[in-house]
Amino acid sequence: MSGTSGSDHRVVTAFEHPGEGRKRAKSTPKGRQVDPQALTEVEALLDGRSYQRDLLIEHLHLIQDYYHQISAAHLAALADLMKLSFAEVFETATFYAHFDVVKEGDSSIPPLTIRVCESITCAMLGAEKLFHELTATAGPQVRVVRAPCVGRCDTAPVAEVGHHFVDNATAEAVLAASAAGDTHAHVPDYIGYDAYKADGGYRLLEHLRSGSTTPDAIIDALDGGGLRGLGGAGFPTARKWKSVRGMPGPRLMAINGDEGEPGTFKDRFYLEHDPHRFIEGMLIGAAVVEATDVYIYLRDEYPAARTILETEIPKLPPGGPVIHLRRGAGAYICGEESSLIESLEGKRGLPRHKPPFPFQVGLFGRPTLINNVETVYWVRDIVEKGGEWWKAQGRNGSVGLRSYSVSGRVKNPGVKLTPSGLTIRELIEEYCGGMQDGHAFHAYLPGGASGGILPAHMDDIPLDFGKLEQYGCFIGSAAVVVMSDHDDVKDAALNLTKFFEDESCGQCTPCRSGTQKAVMLMQGGLWNRPLLTELAKCMRDASICGLGQAASNPINSVMTYFPEEFPAAEAAE
Repeated sequence: MSGTSGSDHRVVTAFEHPGEGRKRAKSTPKGRQVDPQALTEVEALLDGRSYQRDLLIEHLHLIQDYYHQISAAHLAALADLMKLSFAEVFETATFYAHFDVVKEGDSSIPPLTIRVCESITCAMLGAEKLFHELTATAGPQVRVVRAPCVGRCDTAPVAEVGHHFVDNATAEAVLAASAAGDTHAHVPDYIGYDAYKADGGYRLLEHLRSGSTTPDAIIDALDGGGLRGLGGAGFPTARKWKSVRGMPGPRLMAINGDEGEPGTFKDRFYLEHDPHRFIEGMLIGAAVVEATDVYIYLRDEYPAARTILETEIPKLPPGGPVIHLRRGAGAYICGEESSLIESLEGKRGLPRHKPPFPFQVGLFGRPTLINNVETVYWVRDIVEKGGEWWKAQGRNGSVGLRSYSVSGRVKNPGVKLTPSGLTIRELIEEYCGGMQDGHAFHAYLPGGASGGILPAHMDDIPLDFGKLEQYGCFIGSAAVVVMSDHDDVKDAALNLTKFFEDESCGQCTPCRSGTQKAVMLMQGGLWNRPLLTELAKCMRDASICGLGQAASNPINSVMTYFPEEFPAAEAAE
């Protein structure tokens, strides 16, 4: 633009009205603002801790533990301190069930939460009645919510008051614990460091570190015994260790202590009774693959085990890898190894596509050895006693020992250490004292929620890897739930499918929508069996991970093995 000389000439921008002078826009901060008080509060909680990205979930736990909820203001303050976007922090916090995120405008959450387990065994033994009684009587300062399996199926029904578990719960006992302020975990008696070491503990680890025992000798012993992963997949342990050892370093190790399969509680049992046998096996594995760091991912429902590990790990002699103890936050999907890795990195537990596999590209992009708690628990015994000792323990053609988590309608539920390959009849009669009085054996889950349901007359199948697959079932983590003639298998299948619906991470449509549609079809009274069969096939064939792939197993089992459960009209669908 041109004008008379000496005049104040300038270009008119597209954002100004012609003929008007420049107007200064009102200065208004953009985006979510950080509340100074919330920032001060979060800074005080973190108290000099690192702000590294993978600690996001740990820091969310600190806020949740202190305030019993997580406000939007605290999320914004945490995001600011960790140099993350609010969206990153929000989506992670809301992914996990144990973070109570209070959105702007929502009412504050009561200071005490009571969680009532509603998974299969607790449901069989009165959880619904307990939930309604507590809801009606708990009072305004207490929130009562439903919870998935908390890993105490042998003492069902179970309620959690804060972080204190009430076993064989009644409404009166739960309210008494609430009134007394009994909200902290009770730590059971266990074998501590001194007692474990006096019994020969850590001698094998010392021999490995000194060179008097070689990594190859350890691997050979595990291979000779045929130890397989006891978290559910059953992958040969020696082959996994050898694969990780063969990858270029630096390498890491992660322990999967997030057993969330309904009916499973064996890992909790071993952690709460003989933790150093687990720790030594873990450290032997770390030494064999030369891992610089070990990450123990422990489910949040195991506060007593966490207290034990926090007490005992500092007693270990110097040397070896750095041990990081991390808390899960209530997400069953994080038991899947790639989801576990994502969670350890401080993110949502979404399964990764494979390949690459974790032994190639795992935690923080490094080759990572991932083992279940019970798998490494047996390392010392197998190496010291020899692979042949382990091999000789099986029954009915199986190999090794097996820790069955048994719950349901038996007289003596609990963790049963037996020869691997027992049949359900042998397990009930030899180790569980038989069926409860007044109950006749009707059905059983051989491998937890995803392992299917079998009728009582199929009682001669060895409960082991490779024995149940031909029947559309599997042993998984050996979570055995025994049902009687007082229980309805269709109700059980619906309970399990609701569990998978709630626990689906939502990443893939076949699982996210498939579990939801399956629940809708099953709740309608008569089952549309052709449609359920088609839906189950889609979920099995197209889901990203094992959750969606196995979620339909209970449905297929009931339709296949319990024809008497379907009226003639329904059977003709």
